[in-house]
Amino acid sequence: MVSRPPRQPRRQLHGVILLDKPLGLSSNDALQKVRRLMRAEKAGHTGTLDPLATGLLPLCFGAATKFSQVSLDADKRYTATLKLGVTTTTGDAEGDVLQTREIDPNVVNRLGVEAACSAFSGPISQIPPMYSALKHQGRALYEYAREGVEIERAARQVTIHAIDIVGWQADVLELDVRCSKGTYIRTLAQDIGEHLSCGAHLIGLRRSGSGDVGLSGAVTLDALSAMSETERDTHLLPADILLSDWPEVVLTEPETARFLTGLRRRTHLADAPQVRVYGPLPASESDLNSRETKPVLLGSAHIKSGELIPTRLLSLAEVQGLLMQTTRPRSLISDQ
Repeated sequence: MVSRPPRQPRRQLHGVILLDKPLGLSSNDALQKVRRLMRAEKAGHTGTLDPLATGLLPLCFGAATKFSQVSLDADKRYTATLKLGVTTTTGDAEGDVLQTREIDPNVVNRLGVEAACSAFSGPISQIPPMYSALKHQGRALYEYAREGVEIERAARQVTIHAIDIVGWQADVLELDVRCSKGTYIRTLAQDIGEHLSCGAHLIGLRRSGSGDVGLSGAVTLDALSAMSETERDTHLLPADILLSDWPEVVLTEPETARFLTGLRRRTHLADAPQVRVYGPLPASESDLNSRETKPVLLGSAHIKSGELIPTRLLSLAEVQGLLMQTTRPRSLISDQ
């Protein structure tokens, strides 16, 4: 009987890995593979990418999972590749061909494509596709679609901030799309195709941005797999990277202790819908019985009518864990 090597213990990690998700894996499959490589106790991803999509997938570990919703709610950026003249059952390359139509050069020209992109810019209404993970009576819509059942779906309001033509050769059109959360790029591709009177479906999708985070610094799964654990750990970014565009508030040690218990405090700062809050770990909580004065992420809050009101708090264990990991240099904005 062949003995198996002992299972490696899980680690308490806190931070974010920017994964360049490969083609063919679901977001959860990619997450679980990275979680095993990192030996992380707690992990989560920040928004589903279809198996046929590649690109930016921020993965959160430990304390960072408390802020994954920030990335879920953030605007997104994609490179979308459309096949003109062909429609499919799913709106992408996985589906069966529904119809092949002629591409009229009098309609499908530079001016015509730019007009189509403009027509779907700004606030628009989209009906979610049947081949989606949205739930109806506890089942994903794609399950009904595979059974040939059509479910009525309510239209959703989304915002397309901009669509730019990146490349165009014959019947293949590449677009740079910046949009709000919840936008279905497959549906957008179909709508643009119909506007051009030839139909279209999505043959490639790559996410290049989520909020202020981009593919710069992202790492592939193959690269992570080939690294030592020490090398992998260098790709673990600070837990507050998803909050980088929020204002900072830095508290004193006594204020930190009160904030971590969820208490509000008075402030002279202007109202703000969301801020990231830092402070030194109280001396009584120091693991090394030494006074740690380096400000560390405590959580998030909002400011209203002269009060700093906690929104999402880290536990003392999570704050201690963050202090034990390397943090990036920051230009602190003190609350004075």
